[in-house]
Amino acid sequence: MKIELIKKIPDKSGVYFFKKGKEILYIGKATSLKDRIKSYFGKDLIQTRGPLLVDMIVRANKIDWQETDNVLEAIILEANLIRKHQPYYNTKEKDDKSFNFVCITREKLPRVITVRGSSVKHRVFNKIYGPYTSGVHLREALKIIRKIFPFLDDKSKNYIEFYRQINLIPDLNDLPTQASRKLYLQNIKNIKLFLGGKKKQIFKNLKKEMHEYAKKHEFEKAGEIKRQLFALQHINDIALLKANSFADSKIFDPAPFFGRRIGNKAEPSDTKISLSASPIRIEAYDIAHMGGKNMVGVMIVVEEGELVKSEYKKFRIKTQAGANDTGALAEILERRLAHREWAYPDLIVVDGGIAQINMAKKNLSRIHLDIPAVSVVKDERHKPKSIMGEREIVAKYKREILLANSEAHRFAIAYHKKMRNKNFLKIY
Repeated sequence: MKIELIKKIPDKSGVYFFKKGKEILYIGKATSLKDRIKSYFGKDLIQTRGPLLVDMIVRANKIDWQETDNVLEAIILEANLIRKHQPYYNTKEKDDKSFNFVCITREKLPRVITVRGSSVKHRVFNKIYGPYTSGVHLREALKIIRKIFPFLDDKSKNYIEFYRQINLIPDLNDLPTQASRKLYLQNIKNIKLFLGGKKKQIFKNLKKEMHEYAKKHEFEKAGEIKRQLFALQHINDIALLKANSFADSKIFDPAPFFGRRIGNKAEPSDTKISLSASPIRIEAYDIAHMGGKNMVGVMIVVEEGELVKSEYKKFRIKTQAGANDTGALAEILERRLAHREWAYPDLIVVDGGIAQINMAKKNLSRIHLDIPAVSVVKDERHKPKSIMGEREIVAKYKREILLANSEAHRFAIAYHKKMRNKNFLKIY
């Protein structure tokens, strides 16, 4: 029966549902519904997906799906349906740290920004969309949407001229006028409709506006709307189809591995790590100095295998007078963990040996955070020799750990050189 069902599933993008009767157990997105659903019935299911998924497959007695015109709409539809139905096996979305949301700000000229779930509840927004299961996919999705409906974001003020020239934001010089602000707010309205899965309504609104502008002989404005209509009909989501850029959502319960925060404490679990998905957020730390002078520390972020440079942090070491790398590392970890408004990582990577990893664990334990830590041990040429930490974590995430450690070292050296040159110039 399952084989016959798989033959009927279309080879198109969309969202699929595992059900038990009318109850939705799990919702996922796919570039190919046929290939994705077929993958759940492989012989290596337990080894590749973990016991939670196997349990879901055993319970499910029905599979449904909903096609979408493109991958972008599959991402949006999945988020809207997960929020609406809250399926039991979408446990990944029940941990605040793993949430990704698109938020529309309450301003005269609203901005469209991405916010993690742990921060959403502390701020007031005009509209919130999500949760989105992948930060990488969400960023790519917003790039596509922005080319159709230009909008302001958190970085717009820093790159005004560049963004304006490539049509990623409206001309800020014109926005203060009532007519320009009206056009911008129409973009925001259409973005809300698109993120709400109401593309048909956008087409209806845009066609009406285009005809109205044409009647008034405002052909430039009518032409812009015609461009938007064409772009909506021919969405180019190639970036979302890349092999490593659209790994469909996997069932993953972070609680057994990372623990659940309860108040100011985390509730640990004796359950072993589920190796069915990569950590969402890895933070790596490193120290740089020359004989204890101009000592600095850095934090870099890797999300789903990609560097997130916008979240890098720099620290000037304040408590260490000599070449004490472990003491400096303790300082920056303590300072970083004091920032609870920053999303906590799922895995911490430090540079060094037993002293460094024990210090990291001590800092985490002190504030009751059940976050695993690993340490990259270097040889005499400062090349990775081994990785200390839980064997399963190291084996599964070796590539991400080494990437994070290497980038932290590069960033720390660059910051140290900058500080050293700056202080050198002060002498003269």
